[in-house]
Amino acid sequence: EIVARQREALAAAAPDEGRLHALALARGAPRDFAGALLAGPEPALVAECKRRSPVKGVLAEEYDAADIARDYEAGGASAVSVLTNADFDGTLDHLARVWAAVRLPLLRKDFVVDSVQLLEARAHGADCVLLIARILDRAELAEMVDRAHELGLQVLVEVHEEAEVEAALASAPDLLGVNQRNLETFEVDAGLAARVAAGLPDTLHLVAESGFASRADVVAAGAAGARAVLVGETLMRAADREAKVRELVGVVA
Repeated sequence: EIVARQREALAAAAPDEGRLHALALARGAPRDFAGALLAGPEPALVAECKRRSPVKGVLAEEYDAADIARDYEAGGASAVSVLTNADFDGTLDHLARVWAAVRLPLLRKDFVVDSVQLLEARAHGADCVLLIARILDRAELAEMVDRAHELGLQVLVEVHEEAEVEAALASAPDLLGVNQRNLETFEVDAGLAARVAAGLPDTLHLVAESGFASRADVVAAGAAGARAVLVGETLMRAADREAKVRELVGVVA
């Protein structure tokens, strides 16, 4: 349903590509998203700005993505993910405001179904874009990765089950994301990232997503082969987000 709404929205109001190209040029050189993860702690933390979850509802009544990202940067996150999809109460403006607020590299997290969304991502400050293997066929996925690279974006291709890994690898992403949340049941399979990591080439780094609430969870993900973890709900619900980031990355105050 979210994907269908995304397609309908793009068809109803096609973005102004000329304006987006101008905005993208004004951003200057992109920040190195993958490099920041490799330079960070093991595993590194991608901290997410997300006001709402379709599963859990509103996560933060007071939502200022820029302020939240500043807390993440101060706490020691290596990168920031910004939800820009309307079903999560996200907008591209949130991404642009985060870009202006922090020096960390940024991931646009959305349901990308058209190459114009890659241009939108770059124009609003993204350095990396999420592509979901489940919603793109093999050829579309490879074409999207190529187009993203042409725009200077890195790509995190996300899989939700082991059957999707082959197509994801064939697209030559910069990073492989493993979302351990089942899209049908919304339950978390805590062993999925480890199973996928076991079959990956050493040159491709894995980002584990969903199900991380404590330092012990993060350490376990690293031991299972994840070079980074992406954490959203736990951080959004934290009373002190900077302190929670420090806890997750293992920084002693």
